[in-house]
Amino acid sequence: MKHLLLALAAVAGITAQAAPARVNVDRIDPTCWYAGMKNPSVQLMVYGAGIKNADVSISYPGVTVDSLVRLDSPNYLLVYLNTSGAQPGIINIDFTLGKKKKTVPYELKQRDMAGDKRQGFTNEDVLYMLMPDRFADGDQSNNAVAGMQPYTTDRSKPSLRHGGDLAGIEQHLDYFTDLGVTALWFTPVLENDSPDGHGHSCYHGYATTDYYRVDPRFGTNADYRRLIDKSHERGLKVVMDMIFNHCGSYHPWLKDMPSHDWLNQPDYKDNYLQTSYKLTPVVDPYASEVDLRETVEGWFVPSMPDLNHHNVHVMNYLIQNSIWWIESAGIDGIRMDTYPYAYADAMARWMKTLNDEYPNFNVVGETWVENPYYTATWQKDSKLASENSNLKTVMDFSFYEKVDSAKHEETDGWWHGFNRVYNSLCQDYLYPDPSNVMAFIENHDTNRFLGNGHDMMTLKQALALLLTIKRIPQLYYGTEVLMNGTKEVTDGYVRKDFPGGFPGDERSAFTPEGRTYAQNDMYNWLKTVLHWRQGNKVITEGRMTQFIPVNGIYVIARRHEGKTVLTIVNGADQPATMPVKRYEEVIGTATTARDVPTGTTIDLTQDLTLPARATLILEY
Repeated sequence: MKHLLLALAAVAGITAQAAPARVNVDRIDPTCWYAGMKNPSVQLMVYGAGIKNADVSISYPGVTVDSLVRLDSPNYLLVYLNTSGAQPGIINIDFTLGKKKKTVPYELKQRDMAGDKRQGFTNEDVLYMLMPDRFADGDQSNNAVAGMQPYTTDRSKPSLRHGGDLAGIEQHLDYFTDLGVTALWFTPVLENDSPDGHGHSCYHGYATTDYYRVDPRFGTNADYRRLIDKSHERGLKVVMDMIFNHCGSYHPWLKDMPSHDWLNQPDYKDNYLQTSYKLTPVVDPYASEVDLRETVEGWFVPSMPDLNHHNVHVMNYLIQNSIWWIESAGIDGIRMDTYPYAYADAMARWMKTLNDEYPNFNVVGETWVENPYYTATWQKDSKLASENSNLKTVMDFSFYEKVDSAKHEETDGWWHGFNRVYNSLCQDYLYPDPSNVMAFIENHDTNRFLGNGHDMMTLKQALALLLTIKRIPQLYYGTEVLMNGTKEVTDGYVRKDFPGGFPGDERSAFTPEGRTYAQNDMYNWLKTVLHWRQGNKVITEGRMTQFIPVNGIYVIARRHEGKTVLTIVNGADQPATMPVKRYEEVIGTATTARDVPTGTTIDLTQDLTLPARATLILEY
């Protein structure tokens, strides 16, 4: 009996020792949720030391605990709630471990509007892409934020942080409306708390370490929401750049992995797999398993761990995050980075979820292959795809590559110069909806269109085509003031600081007085075309007709309800003649036309002679 009592006492001692001192709930993602969603289910990722084995209870009308998922790590617990019929309010969630209990208030918020009221970007818009770190520094107090991983703000180093922020963008909203763009796309603004290394930093924003927090060097979540509200007051939409494919290597998940299959290649320290960067295996009907695996499971770079979207809980986390930013910040669209690098079926599920909740919202996916057949495969309802991607908008890398090549070539009678653009647009039959394809002539990952030069003639040609073809146009910051640069040394040289956006700048390209004569020429030309394009149904709804280049001249017509626009570019380095009779099917009985950028009247009764690399945008 004595031995039995001793044994029981020992067990009791062990039990008492193992009993938790308290219930730890350090964080819950999402930080709040919204009542009245079409999908009533919400996943709460609860983080706290030893929280895995907690029991969870809720007493709130319309909210029930559907399930608990206990992951491999002892410090995570997934709580799936059903909020069907629940009204906004504070939900008290009870977490119990043994005899210890902790009650955590969780807010179910009122939505600003129903999902079908949110209008995304369309071909009526012109997107202006910018990098917050390189556009304008409106708040110098956030250039050195305590508590972050070691970093330096140094404008003399192209790959370090320069100090641009959300306040700088907000202070120049009137610049965008004056220019005439209608939507702003910022490269990612979420926290990238990784240390500098070897002269490089994560100023670009593509190595997320917190999916629910704006990087404090850019501002706060409240600053982001205010910037979006003020943009909306001026008729500007805001597109958020997101990355599902990977996170940053300093994300807390890397220190405490929720489950063994949270990442692709979870044993990366001993068995690292690099992506091949070759995207064709995703659509190749004959693709080998190894090729496909290297594409979608290989890491983009060692500092960007590849997330496993076939883990349903990972994908639920990411899907909810995108919804949370739509609801909490009021964004008008999403640009999804490295789209084909993630599992196609998981991304299709994400897009279906968003389309169901927000039928008028829009997402553009980065699909970097320069063949239209590839890009078209990714667009929603494509007959080329084995599974519907549900992705409404794709990026036209073919147009970018062809127009970039054309500037270096003479347009001949067959393949060179603007024949490349013509042949690319010939393949629009592949797209379910060409009007929902985003075109551009440069971005943050390419050389600037101007390279290291200042050839305004070819730049105007590229922009004239971009802004009048059947596409959603995207501009890159600074093009309007002739910013140039190439990637030969580092990407930082195509991501230079906008002149006048930073303290100490000698001049400001934000004002006519601060711009050079050439910069004002370019700015005013583009401003005129952008304002003319706003609300112009000939461009957004009109039928498009293109003509094979003849005599080096390439012509595209847009027609709608008796109105016509002709975009005419001379792709030769010498004057060329346009035989008017050849284009009588679109000119009709018109005898004169107005050149949009200059206001000049053009006689259509006789052949037109265009100077070398000249551009006309005629309307009649």
